Amino acid sequence: MDKGELQLILKEGEGYKTEFKESLSNIDRELVAFANSSGGKILLGVTDEGAVKGISATNELKSRIQDIANNCRPKVRITLEVSHDVLIVTVLESEDKPCECSSGFYKRIGANSQKMTRNEIIDFFKSEGKVRFDELLETRCIYPKDFDRGKLSAFLVLAGLSRSLKAETILHSLDVTEKQDGKLYFNNAGVLFFAKEPQRFISWSVFTVVLFKDKNGVDVIDRKELSGSLFEIVDSVMDFVRLYAKVAYRFTGKPQREEIYEYPFEAIREAVINSVMHKDYFERGHNNILKFFPDRIQLENIWMKPRHFILGKTIFRRNHLIADLFSRIHFGEKIGSGMQRMKDICKAGSAPYPKAEYTGTHFYITFRQSTEYLKMAGKNEVVETAIEITPNERQKKFISALKGNAVLTRSDYEAITQASKRTALRDLRDLVMHGVIVGISTSKTDPNKRYKLA
Repeated sequence: MDKGELQLILKEGEGYKTEFKESLSNIDRELVAFANSSGGKILLGVTDEGAVKGISATNELKSRIQDIANNCRPKVRITLEVSHDVLIVTVLESEDKPCECSSGFYKRIGANSQKMTRNEIIDFFKSEGKVRFDELLETRCIYPKDFDRGKLSAFLVLAGLSRSLKAETILHSLDVTEKQDGKLYFNNAGVLFFAKEPQRFISWSVFTVVLFKDKNGVDVIDRKELSGSLFEIVDSVMDFVRLYAKVAYRFTGKPQREEIYEYPFEAIREAVINSVMHKDYFERGHNNILKFFPDRIQLENIWMKPRHFILGKTIFRRNHLIADLFSRIHFGEKIGSGMQRMKDICKAGSAPYPKAEYTGTHFYITFRQSTEYLKMAGKNEVVETAIEITPNERQKKFISALKGNAVLTRSDYEAITQASKRTALRDLRDLVMHGVIVGISTSKTDPNKRYKLA
């Protein structure tokens, strides 16, 4: 380091990556604090105010500093350099965090090195992947009392594995159980895949799906909390998407009409799989969410962004066991290529690439409507819900009546079908949800809502 660079550092003062020290006192704390953060430099022979006091950088002193670094657990990697009576100790960020010295765990907070509290140490272990949620034992979930054989059978069929072995043997081979004191317990991955009621043990593993009437997400048409095993949840989410997505039909003169779907279902399914696979299950206050707007579908997932993460390039698996179980049934892969597969599917379906955004705590991915679908919809081609409703006899009578009267009320429905108020409301809501009829009212609280054919 030349004199100009040194003077610049001294002028800037202490900071997140710079510490001034006059002596070796408590230098082990500074070493582990920098190693547990983003690395940094310790300038020995400099006062807190940035004045160079100087230090004799003998070989003995250098050896002593190296010994202190080696005695940290794990060893802290450093380099030593002398510049104008200042000994510069460059601390490299550890690849095996957290590091500890004799007095505990430290991290860098602004221009200070602070000792971590118990909870901070726990959070640090989680963030660095030293403690994985899916590997933790759930001692409340006991085999065979809480075991669902049907879920295991379905899993084995999807995985193409033999069902001839004992369930206990298969579960052990899948790394989802552990025996303690003669009892077989599930870990969290086992609970999420093979427990009778996974949400009884991990309630926050439900998946929320919401259908909005407006683009701003204010007026809710339908909302559900989907539960079950993780692979059952994936299927349930996709059932919801297919229920409300639309399809345009192109008549080409051939016996079979061509179907142009509003969204690339397989790409959305890939995103749903990734959302349950990589969710930060340590965070209990937030569900995975799929929001279905009139012009887009957005998935929201809580997570903790890993270090060195670059979207689409970094191979990252937060929950190794969950990812492995999904890969066995061909729900996603272990190599981290999900984003590229989504893009390939969207390209093949003439749909815009999904837009992915992330913060330190949340991950969002947004799908837009297929370009080809929008073209056909703009030409007033036949557009229907992808899964069409089969009206019951009461609903058929009401639809028939609407054709002649243009608009009718709930009371009219009750009179025409001889249905109760509760049944009428349920039937009408069903028809609205499937896009068969639309409601007309002067306000949200209007008791005399009228209905007409969509």
